Amino acid sequence: MKVSKRIKTIQEKIDLNKEYSLEDAVKLLKESSTVKFVESLDVAVRLGVDPRHADQMVRGTVTLPHGTGKEVKVLVLTKGSKAEEALQAGADYAGFEEYIEKIKGGWADVDVVIATPDAMPEVGKLGRILGPRGLMPNPKSGTVTNDVANAVKEVKAGKIEFRVDKTGIVHTSLGKLNFTDEQLVENAKIFLQTILKLRPSSAKGQYVKSVYLSSTMGPGIEINKDDTFASLK
Repeated sequence: MKVSKRIKTIQEKIDLNKEYSLEDAVKLLKESSTVKFVESLDVAVRLGVDPRHADQMVRGTVTLPHGTGKEVKVLVLTKGSKAEEALQAGADYAGFEEYIEKIKGGWADVDVVIATPDAMPEVGKLGRILGPRGLMPNPKSGTVTNDVANAVKEVKAGKIEFRVDKTGIVHTSLGKLNFTDEQLVENAKIFLQTILKLRPSSAKGQYVKSVYLSSTMGPGIEINKDDTFASLK
C-alpha cells in the first residue's frame, strides 16, 4: 500500500510504540499537523470500570481554563423573564413552547441545552430526541437550574460535560491546535485531575488503564500515565 506524504511525515516524527509526556505529545501533534484547517486536540481515557453498573458510571463536568476553542451554541428552555436573562448572558436561543415544538420537529442545531426546573416536565418528554444526541438537561451537569445566566456563562467559558461510554472510555476535546502548548497542557491536566477525583468507590484494580492524545486527523499518542498522574497529585 502506498503511504501518503502526510502519513510518512507523521511516522518519521512519532514513535507509536512509545509513551510520551503531555508536553511532548502536544508538541508532536502540532508539528505533524499538515491539514488546511485548525485541528482539535482530543483525549481518550480508558478506565477500569464497568459502565453497565450504575455505581461505576463515570460522568461529570469540568471547566477548561482556556476553553475548547469551539463556538458553543446554547439553547435555554425556560418560561417568562428567565428567557431574557439567558439571552443577556449570551445564550443563542431561549424560550419555551416555540423551541419545544421545533425540537419535536427534528431541530437540534445546538451544542448544549439548559432548562429551568419548571420546564422539565415538558422537556422530559423530549428524552427520546435529546438523549441520543447528548443534549438532555441534567441536574448533575448543572444544565437544570434556575440560575440560567451563570449556567450559560460557564458553558460559553469552556465548561464541558463528559461520560464514560459502554466500552469504558471517556472521550472529549481539550482545545484547538492553535492554542499555545502551555494552554493545551493545562487543559489536559485539569481534565485528568477531574477524572481522578471521579473514581467510583466500587471500582477495583487499576482505575486508569491508558491515556491517548490525538488531533482530528492525526495519530493517537499514548501518554505515560504514571509520570503524568504522579505530577497531578
